[in-house]
Amino acid sequence: MDSTPKTYLTRIDTDTTGNRCDVTPMFQSADDFAALVDDLCVEYVDESIDCVACIDALGFILGTAVARKLGVGVIPIRKGGKLPVATVSRSFRDYTGKTKSLEIRKDAMQTGQRLLVVDEWIETGAQVSATIELIESQGAVVVGIATINIDDNERTRELKSNYRVTAVWQNCE
Repeated sequence: MDSTPKTYLTRIDTDTTGNRCDVTPMFQSADDFAALVDDLCVEYVDESIDCVACIDALGFILGTAVARKLGVGVIPIRKGGKLPVATVSRSFRDYTGKTKSLEIRKDAMQTGQRLLVVDEWIETGAQVSATIELIESQGAVVVGIATINIDDNERTRELKSNYRVTAVWQNCE
């Protein structure tokens, strides 16, 4: 990504409780949302991508828009226990230290399928790592990771060294 400031980033609400910033105000303006999606897609428009794997819940909003822009389908990565069919799941510890799980339909992807992972915010990297494990356990390939922000810690540095990561903002402390 270039280092030019993006005006839509001024909509991120940093006056929040806890460690999280609120990105949802960016979704309220059609122009800002379109600019955000364009910036997340720019590195992938010429890439061979079969689907976008988007992570429950705000990742669904962002990932669906990215998939539409790239002209590909969506594979929802659901919170554990939500799907009424046979699934594959992975457990992880989230940023609060709680053990959670993510799941996909057993038939969600095929061997060799190329996927872009999209989530709105990557804090510890645990949720995205669990998503990647799900994808790779099915024989699919992670082409990259697109997000609004990725925090800096040991696990996210490992993600950045092993996968192409596109983040449009890295200012939340």
